Amino acid sequence: MPGLDPSLIADLPSFSGLERRELETLLGYAQPLRFSEGATVFAQGDEAESFYVLLDGHIRVVRSTPEGQQVIVRYISVGELFGIAAALGRSTYPASAVAAAECVALAWPNTKWDELTARFPSLGANTYKTVGGRLQDAHTRVVEMSTEQVEQRVAHALLRLVKQTGRKTAEGVEIDFPITRQDIAEMTGATLHTVSRVLQAWEKDGIVRGGRKRVVVISPHRLLLKAEARKES
Repeated sequence: MPGLDPSLIADLPSFSGLERRELETLLGYAQPLRFSEGATVFAQGDEAESFYVLLDGHIRVVRSTPEGQQVIVRYISVGELFGIAAALGRSTYPASAVAAAECVALAWPNTKWDELTARFPSLGANTYKTVGGRLQDAHTRVVEMSTEQVEQRVAHALLRLVKQTGRKTAEGVEIDFPITRQDIAEMTGATLHTVSRVLQAWEKDGIVRGGRKRVVVISPHRLLLKAEARKES
């Protein structure tokens, strides 16, 4: 869409290596979109009509199992590409994308994927780098699910979110988007009851502080010890 400022994406890793004129051309195919908290950007199994970059907010990527269980695969932060089914050789979305907070994104039609990646090779290279990193993250989570206790998995999940979106406050490091205990349960393959019990114990010990859709890590070092199943000295 004409008129979009190249500065919107110039500093994002996915578009590194592109000159201003190339960014202007790329943005000519883009459509800006806004999503309210809780809105579904696209659903698992839908025809993959667009791919996106997130400009503001956070996106929750959710996959449904054949048994109907909801699993949060990852969170998308500002500057990340998502909905890149074309890069996976898919015609449908493998998971759903839901706005974890109010979001602003740019969308490109998937029909332009081959043309754009051929015209701007760095876009394709950066996208495949993103895919590789996410596959590595998925492998790490599979290992955690199969080898770790729930307390370790919850600790690792919170540490990942702190690293990805942490915001320093007077209390500690706050996960900078609304997140519930049910969300954490869906991230870690645990029940809501078990996650609630773990977090209540950590709140009592001064490791984290919770609230309505809010988690603050007061002691990242002690949380790391929990993730590594090490005792405090």
